[in-house]
Amino acid sequence: MLTAEMQDYLRAIQVERGLSVNTVKAYQQDLNAFARFLEEQQKGLSQVDHVFVLAFLNQLREKGRANSSIARMVTTLRKFFAYLKKENLVAHDPMQTIKPPKKAQHLPAVLTVEEVDRLLAVPDLTSTLGIRNKALLELLYATGLRVSELVHLKLDDLHLDLGLLQTIGKGDKERIIPIGEVAIDWLSTYLRDSRPKLLKKQKADQIFLNDHGRPISRQGVWLLIKQLVAKADIHKDVSPHTLRHSFATHILENGADLRIVQELLGHSDISTTQIYTHISKGRLTQVYDQFHPRA
Repeated sequence: MLTAEMQDYLRAIQVERGLSVNTVKAYQQDLNAFARFLEEQQKGLSQVDHVFVLAFLNQLREKGRANSSIARMVTTLRKFFAYLKKENLVAHDPMQTIKPPKKAQHLPAVLTVEEVDRLLAVPDLTSTLGIRNKALLELLYATGLRVSELVHLKLDDLHLDLGLLQTIGKGDKERIIPIGEVAIDWLSTYLRDSRPKLLKKQKADQIFLNDHGRPISRQGVWLLIKQLVAKADIHKDVSPHTLRHSFATHILENGADLRIVQELLGHSDISTTQIYTHISKGRLTQVYDQFHPRA
């Protein structure tokens, strides 16, 4: 159970720093785990030193937590104890000498163009939900939207006559993204033929609805993608974010500038976008090995 100080901290970061609900939930999960360890060890926050924190991190490692998860925990605790020190709630900051483990850099799963085509061919275009699914997939692949951006997309955010949409990404940053003609056509079909049938007499500003006429959730999109991937006979760990990775990789492979891709994805730091250049180079090597006579 969270301590009073933890609850105050979570309220503070949501109000003062304007962090998203999902980010605050991630901090809350980390602090919950730390609160359980405090309770197990019968310690208060004022008794925590760097040895105690190291013991906690070691327990996480023994439980099989990945380095990336432990690194995030270190970041959470670092910010939490900095807040406690600033508010004079603890005498010293135990996180000052603790470094996070190095993250193992791994490339995200990416679909090939052929696999994307197979996935996009799965929805049943004779059904109301099938047309919705087709429009949803086409839009994800055409724009590289995050799933959180997709589910919050509203009718007013679409400017189909201009071939554009606007969205609010991480850090409340607005960006304008072009939409391809194929995605525009399927969106238009969905908005004209399927969405009114799903909406019935209800009201909703969000574009994508579930079969009850309410805005589709992030979990709903995740489950939908899993079902469609299985039907497409694709044997990869695919999530909505995989289509975002595929979008970025494919346009880079076709000659797009890295800065343009950064803008389209809404990355604040280009180093985040550079992961896709590694994927493209991997594809380059694969093609070279396959076709060069002396490879």
